[in-house]
Amino acid sequence: MPLRARQRCHAVLTGLTALVLPLALTAASAQAAAAPAADTWTEVGSDRADPLTESQGLASVEVPAGSPNRYTGIGTIPLGLSARGWNHVGDPDASYDGHYVEPYQRDDGNTKMFRVQAPDGRWSEYVHTLSPGEARNNSWSAITPDGQWMLSGEWGTMNRLLVFPTPGVNPATSPSANLPQAATVHLDHAVRDVQGCDFLDATTLLCSSDDPEGALFGITKPLLRIDLSAAPDGTADVTGRVTALRQLPLRSACSGSFEAEGVDYDRRTGTLRVIVVSPGFCVLTDSKTYRFTRS
Repeated sequence: MPLRARQRCHAVLTGLTALVLPLALTAASAQAAAAPAADTWTEVGSDRADPLTESQGLASVEVPAGSPNRYTGIGTIPLGLSARGWNHVGDPDASYDGHYVEPYQRDDGNTKMFRVQAPDGRWSEYVHTLSPGEARNNSWSAITPDGQWMLSGEWGTMNRLLVFPTPGVNPATSPSANLPQAATVHLDHAVRDVQGCDFLDATTLLCSSDDPEGALFGITKPLLRIDLSAAPDGTADVTGRVTALRQLPLRSACSGSFEAEGVDYDRRTGTLRVIVVSPGFCVLTDSKTYRFTRS
């Protein structure tokens, strides 16, 4: 190539580079801003989970100070509730001001129930009449950081989460009135058999899925992250972007089907805890509450 032609070509390439490079950098910056930060949860320990009293869910309670962690299982259901048909308790949660909420379901009828303990120790019950198309299952509750709203989910393959005013906290609730569904979280990806969720912050949920198939995310029993488009406030629906972060630990002396259960995030220590129930006879011996920290 003649010298003049090479000079013209070099000038053209230099001009194109000067034009394209800032655009590329701008696009890369925008993409990086839109992408979620790395979210790696590393196992740091475990504790045995009692099959009767620690096999469904768990919650850390901040108020009163020094409160122990709470657990649910078939052995924690009061006899009076069981006699009235409330025979399953799910994964509970607690507001930062100390209201503790347990979700209950029954095998018949068209209601589900949330049992609330106030910081002064008093219990009350809030019953929700199912909306059209709503499943009877009441697997978990997750209270927003501001305490005013509560998310809950249904069993099976779902593309939504349900939003309620937090019973006992939101002034619009009363034990003598139906607890209404206030809004919906519309998920961008189906989830299956979610057993528990907890808020990491105002717009981020961490959830345990008991998915036995693995077709949705390429792994069974995944730990999920759901990034919300806005903090739920009960006035409008929001959307949720679902990401599978990792498979939950599946270790036991027995072989067979594990069951992923409830989840809790303790903001005071940055510790995530998830219950995994072992298969077969080992449900009695080596079911675990696994502890994770973010790295």
